[in-house]
Amino acid sequence: MAAKNKRGKFIVLEGIDGAGVETHGRLLTDYLRKNRLRVERLYYPDYEGPIGKMIHDYLHKSFNLSPEVQFLVYTADFVKDKEKLKKWLEQGKIIVSDRYFSSTLAYQSIQGVSLKKSLQMAKALELPKPDLVIYIDISPKVSMERKLKEKNSLDRNENNEKLLRTVRNFYKELAKDKTFAKWIVLNGERPIEEIFEEIKKKLPSDLKASLKRKAS
Repeated sequence: MAAKNKRGKFIVLEGIDGAGVETHGRLLTDYLRKNRLRVERLYYPDYEGPIGKMIHDYLHKSFNLSPEVQFLVYTADFVKDKEKLKKWLEQGKIIVSDRYFSSTLAYQSIQGVSLKKSLQMAKALELPKPDLVIYIDISPKVSMERKLKEKNSLDRNENNEKLLRTVRNFYKELAKDKTFAKWIVLNGERPIEEIFEEIKKKLPSDLKASLKRKAS
């Protein structure tokens, strides 16, 4: 009889715009694959899909959405991948996601959407919970400076320093309370190499054990 696959790991990277979420998601994915682990990568919002395209248009001010509708639209983006996530975890794969429901908890809660009700909704929808959320912390000033180097115009969130400051503080509260998952907070204003070395040290212990076995 074939051995049952050990459950995989679901790792989410979070941070305000410009924190380096995509960079460190790519570095982590490459690192795990080089060590012969099976890895799947996700990005949110999923701008390739119809829900993500709607989010893109909202962020670029094509129309406005109430905080409650924002919550529903962003959450739908995660729910559409729910079965895929569960399947990958059952297959023993490592999932590295640039943002996830934890982003919605931060961005929509500060606009008045009930955190308690949001968590109840996640439970009702059976959204898979991450094994670890890695929050990369930077200041709003650094965020805006980095994004302006990347592109000429900023979207409604990237260009709102007050919102970025509020979201940053709320992220820290979510991390402190271990809301929805286990969190770690890293200083994202250091050199990329230094941050990534710390990410590797903070990976779940059984994942580090797997990496050690692969290396031996």
